[in-house]
Amino acid sequence: MQRTVKVEGSKAKQGAYDDMHARHVTRLQIKLDNLLFADFLLKLQRCLGAVCGMQWYAYATLGITMALLSFLMDFSVAKMLGAQQWLYGQLEGNFLLQFLCWTLYPACLCALAATFCQSICPFSTGSGIPEVRTMLAGIDMPLYLSLTNMFSKFLGLFCTLAAGSTVFLGKVGPFVHLSTMFAAYLDNMFSLLQGIKKEKTSDMLVVAAAVGVASCFGAPVSGVLFSVEVMGSHYSLRHYFPCFFSAACGALTFRFFSVWSGDMETVQALFKTNFPSALPFYPLEIVLFAFLGLLCGAVGCCYLFCHRWILQFTKTNPLFIRMQTEKGLYSAGVVFFLACLTFPPSTGQYMASEYTTKELLTSLLDCRQWSSLSHNASVHQELSLKWNTSEMPLLLSLAFFLLMKIWMLVLACTLPLPAGYFMPMFVLGAAGGRLLGEGVAHVFSTGVVFGHHWDSVYPGVYALAGAAALSGAVTHTLSPALLAVELTGQFSHAVPILLATLLANGLARSGNRPSFYDAISINKKLPHLPSLVKAYPQISLTTVAHILEKDSVQLQKAAGPEEVRHIVVASVQLQIPVVDSEDSQILVGFVQRSELLKFLHHCKTQNLQQQMDDVCCIQPVSSLLSPSSTVDMAYSMMSVLELQTLFVADKGKLVGCLTWSKMKEILQALAKEN
Repeated sequence: MQRTVKVEGSKAKQGAYDDMHARHVTRLQIKLDNLLFADFLLKLQRCLGAVCGMQWYAYATLGITMALLSFLMDFSVAKMLGAQQWLYGQLEGNFLLQFLCWTLYPACLCALAATFCQSICPFSTGSGIPEVRTMLAGIDMPLYLSLTNMFSKFLGLFCTLAAGSTVFLGKVGPFVHLSTMFAAYLDNMFSLLQGIKKEKTSDMLVVAAAVGVASCFGAPVSGVLFSVEVMGSHYSLRHYFPCFFSAACGALTFRFFSVWSGDMETVQALFKTNFPSALPFYPLEIVLFAFLGLLCGAVGCCYLFCHRWILQFTKTNPLFIRMQTEKGLYSAGVVFFLACLTFPPSTGQYMASEYTTKELLTSLLDCRQWSSLSHNASVHQELSLKWNTSEMPLLLSLAFFLLMKIWMLVLACTLPLPAGYFMPMFVLGAAGGRLLGEGVAHVFSTGVVFGHHWDSVYPGVYALAGAAALSGAVTHTLSPALLAVELTGQFSHAVPILLATLLANGLARSGNRPSFYDAISINKKLPHLPSLVKAYPQISLTTVAHILEKDSVQLQKAAGPEEVRHIVVASVQLQIPVVDSEDSQILVGFVQRSELLKFLHHCKTQNLQQQMDDVCCIQPVSSLLSPSSTVDMAYSMMSVLELQTLFVADKGKLVGCLTWSKMKEILQALAKEN
């Protein structure tokens, strides 16, 4: 019996020993696997780094991935819209079912998008460009770069685009925001691969802004120009080459996917046109293009006024505030109302409502004169399917489309959905240009004016110039002129398009009017100083002396360990100003916080009582600011020079210092007050 117990005890001990040995072997195996993985990452880093810097792989990955996402979204949305059109056609003859199919489909999709975004991440609604601009200005907004935000924004945008031209919203702004979110995670991943810790991702975010536009249209040059104009108040030349490289990768990938899917025969312009280059326009037509630019500028001013008014109205009106508490219900109601207006048997027959946004732009850029084609039965029948009706001629349909879509777009801007607003303005500008071009073609082809017959007037060119001019006027940018050229490949018409865009911009910018994105920044009270200055010019007159703290942190040149220790404990500034003495207050320079810590450690270990200037390196001040300088000037200096601390001195005497963290607090306070 005792022997049996001893045997069983020895077996138990042996089993425990075996388990312990197995766990030990497992831990060793895990450590070995980790070492092998770390060694693999090191070899991969060296291999990739031997060709070029690791950041260039990140730029290429960013462009290719965003182009893939853009293509997949376009492909999926096209299938959804095709399914709705097929179902609508199958219900022909049943008015009620066709009406329900036309109205409930977009209403349910938008209600789903609004409810989903509100439940998952409320920050995913809207364009996203105003928030990205604020982040590029140095303001931390981590919620707008979260993975949840990216997921909800992508799915919400898909539902918005799948609602079709009834809602009449685009994807440029949300894709810029999606690109920045993906860029932030990509930058962290490649930094981890390199084994370095990065605190700033602004370089990748600037590149992502260009990639977002390039991946939507396959237009890299206008994408970079858009990021220069819209995203940052100051643009650094070090971003120039990375932006072009990443945008070119995205644009090429987007074009190749279009070829592989069968949409295009080869890598070509997204909206292929056939405007003749032998005689692109008559010299006197330059006056007409200038008039078109001024007309688009005036329409842009009216639209911006209505947009600012509706934003303020929905923010202050109690009824709208109560309605917007239920995001899904509000979205469904507004979209159902818009769908009723665009129902083809009703007023939709005068607005070519059966066209998708891409089909609308393709038809408006047609170089043929619609009025001269009315005698051709087959072509006339083709156009009459969408634009022409027996009750309203083509030109009146264009005018009705333009007037109706403008106020409908203003109403659609209040929807709590992920949506872009650039492409709708591009299409509306094309409709306005087409209207003028058809009128010019009709008048001059008869020789009524000056007795000249201008048989080669192409209304599609006017549509292209109008599209660039109106979208440029609303966004206060010139990049739409280049985008129009890249989308169509019509470089022979670059001069009239640029002229119209310049004049439209000049008229829209007059009176210091805020742009479309500025108005959203102001409405959301984002701490973006360029937008705040446009709305409240008195901010630019605020001097630095009014915002400086009265008790500024400073050190004497001959400070001892006790004084240095007191400053290190009391302040978290990275750069401490150094004055000659307390009496003179003459600014000598500044000392880094790390130098002060070394000085204290040196005094403690050596048990010496030394002065700060004997050990620490006092660096000269390269940039000084006067107390009478404005907040706008201080913000510009800190942004351009990337300064964390800006010292303020009056006749050489230290007045105080302005840190970037303090500047962010000031901007946030100004945004809330105004």
